[in-house]
Amino acid sequence: MLEHVPRWLGALMTNVRAGHSKLAIVQEEVTRGAGFIDLSSPAFANGTRLPLRFTADGEGVSPPLVWGDVPEGTVSLVLLVEDPDAPAASPLVHALVWNLPPTECRLAEGEIVADGIGGPDGRDVGRNSYFLEGWLPPDPPPGHGLHDYVFQLFALSEVIDVDDNPGRSEVVSAISGRVLAAGMLVGNYSRDEPARVEDAAEAPLMAGTPGIQAA
Repeated sequence: MLEHVPRWLGALMTNVRAGHSKLAIVQEEVTRGAGFIDLSSPAFANGTRLPLRFTADGEGVSPPLVWGDVPEGTVSLVLLVEDPDAPAASPLVHALVWNLPPTECRLAEGEIVADGIGGPDGRDVGRNSYFLEGWLPPDPPPGHGLHDYVFQLFALSEVIDVDDNPGRSEVVSAISGRVLAAGMLVGNYSRDEPARVEDAAEAPLMAGTPGIQAA
């Protein structure tokens, strides 16, 4: 959809961005005292460019994700993917999956799709910023520059009580005070601009994220 925005307009809005300070994982009330989860993807390294197939310019499927051990006492997991560089008041939500079983340690490529009332093990895909279930492929405006896509995984001490098809604000409110550990993975993407080597060095580091305690 945003590929049709004129490049001159995207360039004009370069400095209009939601901001990394609005990501869920950096909110003190969400991750205060939380431990660390090692979150990664076999498809891209932290701080590097997302392969085309995961974007609106490719197949538009969700990337594979894997993560390490979660703390004892974890009863469910929540995955939230946000774009803090979106030209909007708040980060754009690209995926929301809640009530993942604590024994789960991966999501396969293309697994984040609309699932109606959820899966048989209780997991459920919530609404992205287009008010649809499933993965919203990265679709930054041409000329707007590099966008970070921040994958955030939260291990919870309780099963959250939310609506059947919750959005970002409801889920973030529900997990606040219940996060035992959190993990973060950053991929980036831009249109009409080559990837830069230095982009990887500019990605936010987990060790510097407020409220998260490195292992």
